[in-house]
Amino acid sequence: MKQFKYVLLGSGVVAGYAAQEFAQQKTGKGQVAIVTADETIPYDRPPLSKQFLAGEAQRKDILINDASFYKKHGIEVLTGHPVVKVDLRQKKLRCKPGGEIRFEKLLIATGSEVRALKIPGADLKNIFYLRLLRDSEAIRKQIKKDARAVVIGSGFIGMEVASVLARKGVKTTMVFRGGRVWESFFTPAISGFFQDYYRKRGVSILTEDRVIGFHGKDTLEEVELESGERLPADFVVAGIGVEPGSSLVEGTGLKLDDGIVVNEFLETSIPNVWAAGDVARFPDAVFGKQRRIEHWDNAVEQGRVAVRNMIGRPQPFIHVSYFFSDEFDLSWEFWGDTEEHDEVVYRGDLKQGKFSAWWLNKGRLMAALVLDRPEEERVMAPKWIMQCRVLNPAILRNEKRSLAELETKDAVAEKPELTFV
Repeated sequence: MKQFKYVLLGSGVVAGYAAQEFAQQKTGKGQVAIVTADETIPYDRPPLSKQFLAGEAQRKDILINDASFYKKHGIEVLTGHPVVKVDLRQKKLRCKPGGEIRFEKLLIATGSEVRALKIPGADLKNIFYLRLLRDSEAIRKQIKKDARAVVIGSGFIGMEVASVLARKGVKTTMVFRGGRVWESFFTPAISGFFQDYYRKRGVSILTEDRVIGFHGKDTLEEVELESGERLPADFVVAGIGVEPGSSLVEGTGLKLDDGIVVNEFLETSIPNVWAAGDVARFPDAVFGKQRRIEHWDNAVEQGRVAVRNMIGRPQPFIHVSYFFSDEFDLSWEFWGDTEEHDEVVYRGDLKQGKFSAWWLNKGRLMAALVLDRPEEERVMAPKWIMQCRVLNPAILRNEKRSLAELETKDAVAEKPELTFV
């Protein structure tokens, strides 16, 4: 049996950056352990669908900290320790193999799990999902010029993987149920821009269709669509969403609701147990509602804040959610939440791929997407969202008007009060 004061369950982004915070806070050697079924020390996830998948980065390049970091700070990383039972009342984890691990305080960072296709032929070889390092490595082995790939889904994973494959000479087809790419997030104008951009770079896009079966002997040969079309394919990458990785803690007494429910300090319903990252459903202080966010930046910041609370330095999690994406030679960034908006204002030129979009609710800035725009837009977007700024749409959309004008008193209304719902 091993015993630690602080245990991090999971070895993803939360664990890697939480380890940095423990080191910075000088918690002492031998106090902290990371417990994971993975055979690899914590690594960043974004490169798995970008540089690493493209062969432009290697394993060592995506590690959050190298092995010497953990050794220097006395943080034990127990890889190859799959947890089969969690007992939060007795404060212990049972690993098989690995035995029992006891803790005083626990941070659950089990991330999310990919949704799998449940259709005929889904067990054939060369059908991939992308979540872990080994997934990206397996897909990377399939990338050959003139290979044929079908990408299912048009969200984060679908768009990034399709762009890497096409850029590497793979004949790529995207298939998804919606009428346009990332319909749940992009506006019609933004979807239109990206669809045109992808098609000009050789990606075939099939909208309002879905995959109903795979065909082949042992290995994939064809993808069958609901429309009746059959697509020859050497491999498939399915990006159809994820579920919170909370199955391990079901029945432990934790409050669950689309993830592990935490308070503003990221503490769960059981004392001395915290949760962070994809698995945590938390009260968003900026928007006054419960949210669960599946992005790198959220995992990084929540991991750091959770550690401060674990060591007795209370800090609520107050943060403007952020994510970024790279497709072909485009890089864009997004802040906020688009769910409750009544207007979208654009600056720049969508056709040229130099634009920003600003989601407003009665003038209050809710979210912003920035692609190849002046630096001031990147600076002002998260600042204004955090401040709950109410903006003048006419000034915002007028390219001849500087954003600095929106800082003036006559262009900004009073900050509304926010309450949790």
